Amino acid sequence: MQSLTELRSWRQQCHKDGKTVAFVPTMGNLHEGHIELVTQAHQYADYVITSIFVNPMQFGKNEDLDAYPRTFEADCDKLKAVNNHVVFYPSVEDMYPSGLSAQTVVSVPNNEFEFCAEATQRPGHFDGVATVVTKLFNMVQPDTALFGQKDYQQVRLIQTMVKDLNLPIKIVPVPTVREKSGLAKSSRNGYLNDDQKATAAIIFQALTAVGETLQNGARNISEIQTFAIEMIELAGLKPDYLEIRDAASFAPVNDKTTEAVILVAAFIGKARLIDNLVVKLNNAK
Repeated sequence: MQSLTELRSWRQQCHKDGKTVAFVPTMGNLHEGHIELVTQAHQYADYVITSIFVNPMQFGKNEDLDAYPRTFEADCDKLKAVNNHVVFYPSVEDMYPSGLSAQTVVSVPNNEFEFCAEATQRPGHFDGVATVVTKLFNMVQPDTALFGQKDYQQVRLIQTMVKDLNLPIKIVPVPTVREKSGLAKSSRNGYLNDDQKATAAIIFQALTAVGETLQNGARNISEIQTFAIEMIELAGLKPDYLEIRDAASFAPVNDKTTEAVILVAAFIGKARLIDNLVVKLNNAK
């Protein structure tokens, strides 16, 4: 359904019938990672609704909004195969009736969490994410919403936003789905040929190497980051960032950190790929 009126009528009927709703927001061009979200969503609610909306507000000036693949019919076929109940596909005009320049913006402040990497490299990106997700939550009014952990910083942002705005929605992070090579499933993998996909597997290899190094007790963070960046560069990718942070606070890792997250973004060909790995620090005090 595309109409907000139709969506709200359906949602009101769900409420009258005492049925719960799980929500999977996407930008379409669905891959196995998205399908895993929908599959798991059935565990949390009576009905599963997936949105498909390529959100212009979260793309920067030099990013791939126009080139972003639109594969609506194929997406619907994939969703039907896993018993998704409703597809909501609003237009840009419905989402932003007054235009982007006049849109009220939802902005999660950085004072609690240092969104150290993605926010720095993509100014305005997280405002676009927070705004569109808030609007979709208001439209769909789900009981539960599922998000992939590949976008670790985005998941944390949404968890913070839901808490701060007192939204009655349970946020469920779902582990990253990977190729056999370790490459994280991503819509932007569609930009890569087979050789590039094989090369891009170095990202997960670098994450794994850093994780093992940290678990073995090393804490020379700057040197570890430099080594991993060089590892990615030698494979032919262009690193955008690689940072090691406390998984709970995004603060720099210290002797009290019990869990660390390694965050990475790198370019290969036209694609900018992101990934992360969370590791427990066995010798944390």
